[in-house]
Amino acid sequence: MKFNTKTIHGGQIKEKAYGAVMPPIYQTSTYSQKSPGEHSGYEYSRTQNPTRHALERSIASLENAKYGLAFSSGLSAIDAIMKLFSPGDEIISTNDLYGGSYRLFEKVFKKFGLKFIFIDLRNLDHIEKVITSKTKLIWVETPTNPMINIIDIGRLSKICKSNNLLLAVDNTFSTPFLQKPIDLGADIVMHSATKFLAGHSDVILGLLALSNDELAEKLFFMQNSSGAICGPMDSFLTLRGIKTLHVRMQRHCENAKVIAKFLEDHDRVDKVYWPGFENHPNHAIAKNQMSDFGGMISFTIKGDFDLVKKITSSFKVFTLAESLGGVESLVNHPATMTHASIPKEERDKIGIVDSLIRLSVGIEDISDLLDDIKQAIN
Repeated sequence: MKFNTKTIHGGQIKEKAYGAVMPPIYQTSTYSQKSPGEHSGYEYSRTQNPTRHALERSIASLENAKYGLAFSSGLSAIDAIMKLFSPGDEIISTNDLYGGSYRLFEKVFKKFGLKFIFIDLRNLDHIEKVITSKTKLIWVETPTNPMINIIDIGRLSKICKSNNLLLAVDNTFSTPFLQKPIDLGADIVMHSATKFLAGHSDVILGLLALSNDELAEKLFFMQNSSGAICGPMDSFLTLRGIKTLHVRMQRHCENAKVIAKFLEDHDRVDKVYWPGFENHPNHAIAKNQMSDFGGMISFTIKGDFDLVKKITSSFKVFTLAESLGGVESLVNHPATMTHASIPKEERDKIGIVDSLIRLSVGIEDISDLLDDIKQAIN
């Protein structure tokens, strides 16, 4: 089954009772049993819910994985992964990552004895010098948030396998439409499905996809034991969003390409971060492991923070807001919004400066988006 068909039919089972085309919303907490311990496959909705299972089968199908797990948010999905480890274990992470992930690592799990090493993973020549006998996992975003850096998943997978490490990839920016980390050797794929997968800015939800039986059993145990599951309505909405993922992502990519080139030529713009440019670091890797370059762009303005505030507050079609990946275009100031939890000295080191602006390019008419950017910057 081809990807565009998988978004609609992948992992889905025909509903037997009435032939419903969409999986029903099983808005129930519990299920009747014929006798003690004898049920029809479902006992309690924290553990099992048919609507959630439909979504979990869908993401497994899209990522070419064996298992899918759905959570109440992307961070709760990451939380489940981190609970696989014990005090003293070390996790290597890219130093350019979502502020919420950084906060979870440094402010929550660090005090339980996990050690996080944040490094630049764009160049993997020296990574084995950082790996120790305590290293258990390498955590990757690619493209990264917000600097849109590209990391070579295939090469990193070989390094992980040779050192008996797990590799987890946050695939939120790319989605499986553009990139399939498991095919490239990753062990676990994570999505903030709040973003492109659901695609309509009306759901908070996280997803994992993987194929290892033992690892999946541990994560299902964490999902059930900790209880950070998504409800049936959110599962339904996300599954509905996935059914148009392929057509939405095509437009996201088309619009972003035009906007990136416009920004590159604008006098008030200093730098543009978009992996489709041939001079973008690791452009060749992006071209190899992605089918297109995505709908996310970051750029810096020639000017101080006051000018940046004026520009970001002047958009009319783009909405100044956190999050990304919806059908509507969003503008974000990472240093004061999505990445404010990262200390300023660390932000500055990796390029999240006060003049940086991040765009989530939506699927509106490109002429309206260009006109809006022009009036806001000017």
